[in-house]
Amino acid sequence: MTTVAAYAVPAAKAPLERTTIKRREVREFDVLIDIKFAGICHSDIHQAQEGWGEAIFPMVPGHEIAGVVSEVGSGVTKFAVGDRVGVGCLVDSCRECENCKAGLEQHCTGGNVGTYNAIGKDGEPTYGGYSEKVVVDENFVVGIPEGLSLDVAAPLLCAGITTYSPLRHWGAGPGKKVAVIGLGGLGHMGVKIAHALGAEVTVLSQSLRKKDDGLKLGADHYYATSDPKTFQELAGTFDIILSTVSAPLDFGAYLSLLKTGGALVNVGAPEEPIALNLFSLIGGNKTLAGSMIGGIAETQEMLDFCAAHGLGSEIELIEASQINEAYDRVVSSDVRYRFVIDTATI
Repeated sequence: MTTVAAYAVPAAKAPLERTTIKRREVREFDVLIDIKFAGICHSDIHQAQEGWGEAIFPMVPGHEIAGVVSEVGSGVTKFAVGDRVGVGCLVDSCRECENCKAGLEQHCTGGNVGTYNAIGKDGEPTYGGYSEKVVVDENFVVGIPEGLSLDVAAPLLCAGITTYSPLRHWGAGPGKKVAVIGLGGLGHMGVKIAHALGAEVTVLSQSLRKKDDGLKLGADHYYATSDPKTFQELAGTFDIILSTVSAPLDFGAYLSLLKTGGALVNVGAPEEPIALNLFSLIGGNKTLAGSMIGGIAETQEMLDFCAAHGLGSEIELIEASQINEAYDRVVSSDVRYRFVIDTATI
């Protein structure tokens, strides 16, 4: 076991504090990663505050990890010391079910193992990226292409794949009109990726406060959802609407913006249930769907795509001592657009 410094949540809703944790020794197929940068995802906050249900404490959040390989196990074939690598939301799965064999480890029917707030196959709790080092099986590590700097690549391990996967699945591309609800950590990557895929992109945000940013990121249009005229003007417009917000929405209103046969895909995860009049789905043969991150192979595909198109996250680099302040600012939507921890400051 190796002792490393980390920032942990000692109990639900408690502030994060500096501590030490144990990392396992490198096994045959393991990779030891010196973490360089770790993104702060809103889901870190949901879990630290038990907004999504009972959690495991102490908790070291962080599933947007970018770093450099410092040691490999004797059986490792995919990575070598010095490689630039990333770890996203998963560090293991059953590897035997139909979904795992299809590259959909995020939907493992045997139960995937989250990067943090989970129990590994060894019975020990998993600890995430707000730490100096992490040990991960090589099959759940991805390579970060040279064209991406590690700091802006870190958020791609969640925010990038969470938006890339549904946009690819639902066919975003030339000739398609895509709307992105919310211009935050997820939404700004949704705009960049949809634009790079060749779609016509519209941002639907509560206000026009970030309009200039949205257009610079690749949006063709920007509308305020607080203006009732928006829903009248855009009725029946979109092939795909990607909802990236974690607040409950009037889904009936947003479904009215879809073309016949269009899809409203939700990647945000509100803590509260929603109400829906099913006539808003039946009329127009529309789809209300969900999407959760992506498999390991698709995550690598996303990183390669982002490198090829020069897409990194828009970040605000912080020191570890600023994490609690950053949490407060995420909740109040005061970040453009992803906080990233410089783990050298841990």
